[in-house]
Amino acid sequence: MTDSTAPLAPWIQRQLGPLLAQRGHAWLLQGPSGLGQYPLALALVRAWLCEAPSAEQGACGHCGSCHAIDVRTHADLCVLMPETEMLALGWPLSEKAQADIDDKKRKPSREIRVEAMRDAVEFAQRTSAQGRGKAVLVYPAERMNHVTANALLKTLEEPPGDVRFVLASEAAHQLLPTIRSRCLGHTLHWPDEAQSTAWLQAQGVAPTQAADLLRATGGRPEDALEWARAGRSATAWSLFPKAMAKGDVSAVADWSPADTVQTLQKLCHDLQATACGATPRYFNASDLPRAPGLGPLGRWSRELMQTARTAEHPFNAGLMQESLVSDAQKVLNSSH
Repeated sequence: MTDSTAPLAPWIQRQLGPLLAQRGHAWLLQGPSGLGQYPLALALVRAWLCEAPSAEQGACGHCGSCHAIDVRTHADLCVLMPETEMLALGWPLSEKAQADIDDKKRKPSREIRVEAMRDAVEFAQRTSAQGRGKAVLVYPAERMNHVTANALLKTLEEPPGDVRFVLASEAAHQLLPTIRSRCLGHTLHWPDEAQSTAWLQAQGVAPTQAADLLRATGGRPEDALEWARAGRSATAWSLFPKAMAKGDVSAVADWSPADTVQTLQKLCHDLQATACGATPRYFNASDLPRAPGLGPLGRWSRELMQTARTAEHPFNAGLMQESLVSDAQKVLNSSH
């Protein structure tokens, strides 16, 4: 769970002031995962609703409004997320949604439900409870389906005067072009390696582990921190490529199919890079098996992209993992 009272990472804090200085009723924060879309979006709405904000630091962190956001009860803030994200980040679900899940009528949704969006549209029409306007935070915005996105679009096109929106996305290209065009866009800044490593160490990650996990996640510090907290081992990461070459399913025994697909995509990327004489991004070159030909790697890459579309909802997770490892073994031991 992200602590809204914790200080912002330095590269996120530097982006907050310029965003607060600009006018607009809707922002789209975009970029790859692990760069701070959600903390920056939350910092924006905290500052918008704060009783005593500053131009550079944003919300004061001490007023009644800031406290209400910290305990997830602010009457002028509407948070739209998949129910899985809401639960993970400590945001309350609607009474009906919570009751349905508690009664085991359904599982928490991985998409932003259209019912929640309709509640948000109704929220936008209400009068501000505290007189400083209202805010709607949508994250990850790409988890809106077509119906949900169109419900939001109508409100973005004709926004009530005292409501502001911030959409945070890790795949903005998946959003409707009409939604993107109605938002002020901001691309998250990449921190440099030294800054990311220092931040990870400040979060309690060991120095050697920090550097290795940062490499494994492609330089994305929040992803690296999540991996460290989940117990991902830098040693296991370095052994992963050769485990796949041996067809060792135990290497992914504790992973979800989606995690396995994502990691195999990184392996495929690095093997394609080395096959072309470039430097690998996610693994050390010494950890990689001999690169097969570009033909098999290209076909494997396309197959992984196709599999990624259904990896979060597999028919049989165990069989999917075995199939993924088997396919990886075949590719890594091929030559043409």
